Amino acid sequence: MFIEQPAMWLRWLYPKALWRMDPNDRSVYLTFDDGPIPEATPYILDVLREYGVKATFFMVGDNVRKYPDIYQRVVSEGHRIGNHTHNHIGGFRHSIKEYSYNVEKANAYLHTDLVRPPHGWMRLAQYAWLSRKFKIVMWDLVTRDYSKWMTPDDVLDNVKRYARNGSIITFHDSLKSIEKLRTALPASIGWLQQQGYQFKTFE
Repeated sequence: MFIEQPAMWLRWLYPKALWRMDPNDRSVYLTFDDGPIPEATPYILDVLREYGVKATFFMVGDNVRKYPDIYQRVVSEGHRIGNHTHNHIGGFRHSIKEYSYNVEKANAYLHTDLVRPPHGWMRLAQYAWLSRKFKIVMWDLVTRDYSKWMTPDDVLDNVKRYARNGSIITFHDSLKSIEKLRTALPASIGWLQQQGYQFKTFE
């Protein structure tokens, strides 16, 4: 559960970050990390369009540089864009200067006020710097779709077990996730709709 739904002490570590939205609102916020890539993102967009759902894509800047047509499709279909650094770098392995440069380099392609740090970790000084310019979006539920130990049913079960009002739900448009998502994503969206959840993006 520590992975799927972060402990309160971790949420307290980054108090200005968005971990969960309004707990009184029957809504969830779907997010996708690490794309865009041709092997995953177009399929995900097809599913979202089929179900009439908007989501937020936290994109790696270098992937946008390589696949600008996919980025444009995400934007044109009304989804929200977030920054996931230019090279998917971890905050603990880089200085404030290196990390901030990498975020800004990505934002030259992304043009967004949202940031999600790769792996959900960063130095407190990096967090303080990012908080001055960006809304930092973490998660209330990470599906673990990237794990080689997870099946599509496991991913769906995580959604069913941990989704709640205001949940920020994290999937990945990545090579590690896509085969599981071909089953788990439409099943998850269908189940959430059956439970009466609305799908929202960040303002």
